[in-house]
Amino acid sequence: MEVKLYNTLSKEVEVLRPVEESTVKMYVCGPTVYDYTHIGHGRTYVVYDALKKYLSIRGYNVIHVMNITDIDDKIIRRAQSEGRDWREVADEYTKDYLEGLSKLKVTIDHHPRVTDHIKEIIEFIQVLIDKGYAYVAQSGSVYFEVDKYPDYGRLSGRASKELWNQEPEFLGEKKKPYDFALWKASKPGEPYWESPWGKGRPGWHIECSVMSSRYLGGRFDIHGGGTDLIFPHHENERAQSEAYYGGRWVGIWMHTGLVMVGSDKMSKSLGNIVPLKEAFDKWGLALRVWYLSSHYRKPLVFSEEALEQSKRFYERFVNTWSLLTRLEREAVDRHYVRDEDIAQARKLLELRNRFHESLSNDFNTPEMLAAVNELMSFVNRELAYRPVHMLVSIARKLFREANAVLSLVEEAETSTEEEVDSLVKLIVDVRRELRSLKLYELADRIRSELMRQGIILQDKGLETTWIKKKTL
Repeated sequence: MEVKLYNTLSKEVEVLRPVEESTVKMYVCGPTVYDYTHIGHGRTYVVYDALKKYLSIRGYNVIHVMNITDIDDKIIRRAQSEGRDWREVADEYTKDYLEGLSKLKVTIDHHPRVTDHIKEIIEFIQVLIDKGYAYVAQSGSVYFEVDKYPDYGRLSGRASKELWNQEPEFLGEKKKPYDFALWKASKPGEPYWESPWGKGRPGWHIECSVMSSRYLGGRFDIHGGGTDLIFPHHENERAQSEAYYGGRWVGIWMHTGLVMVGSDKMSKSLGNIVPLKEAFDKWGLALRVWYLSSHYRKPLVFSEEALEQSKRFYERFVNTWSLLTRLEREAVDRHYVRDEDIAQARKLLELRNRFHESLSNDFNTPEMLAAVNELMSFVNRELAYRPVHMLVSIARKLFREANAVLSLVEEAETSTEEEVDSLVKLIVDVRRELRSLKLYELADRIRSELMRQGIILQDKGLETTWIKKKTL
């Protein structure tokens, strides 16, 4: 079953064909840390985290990179308005962002920060200048010359040059209104770094080109973000990166729909945000269910009713997980298989196929959740009062796959060999004390229980050795 994803560049659903056969390299645009993380941000983080975890089940080694923009106009303005150092502002909201990821069970492999990569950014820009794709303005700012890149506009679908205009504040020193800044000359009172063109700091778009390629190479598989980043951010990233590398840069461009409040986008500028930490305090990991309840490419409308429904799904999932854990202990292991058992096993396997088909076909998480919901009904209706070992095992396997994507339940860690040995030694020592007190009935009961677990005790006087027939 091939994994297929919608590519914003081609406007088609395409088979994922990684550059390296068993590895998927994925870059997702992270936050500009000038304010608290809200639940609109959380959707993008959870969608790509769930995709990463699904691809991992499918056997891929996934390298997931998400940047932190810790120097930007918005950070500088926030610091100036509050009379604080810009680094203090960036650190405060970075901490909030990372805490939000932890609560949502989002795992990132590399979290590069812009300020740690200034040297690489300067070097990248110099290559673009040397290749003739960029020019230095009189102020010391550096701009990408869009007319030098003939494929500009294809990602966003903006065919007309009039629709490319951006950064009007720099209009007076750009060759064309649609050229964009790679390096911004510093203004009085602003942070800066030294460069061949004078004091300044990176433009927004160049940061992601440099950091993604730094950790994933000059060609990688998935570049993600919200739909609001298609233009100008991703359009500009693609232009400057393909100019730098001289060919195709990203395999599949993915974009998540926005979180809406009524008919408006949830955004800080509109003042209609719900901080992630407040939402998590109220709904917890049900937020992960809610984020995945709508197809990732469609808008997701915020409503307390929808979140309460997701919370009920979450609670049912946790309860069913606990039920399956109990049923594993109680299940009957028959020496024969009935026709009814075969029919039920077939039903479970059909649900497993639906689970994988939905996620393999443009990551259709609503259909996946429907299959998981049906699985929960099956377990509670068919297995709760008549647990057959074969059926419980199949259901448990599918539940584990679902949980690997949803991350709703923490699985107990399997004891290591050393932990088992230490535990057995402790039990043997306690039994020795019981035997010295002539409490032989309790000592024999411990011997019998251990034997059932594959631990054979051999007594010689009060000393006891043991043989492990199988791992606990």
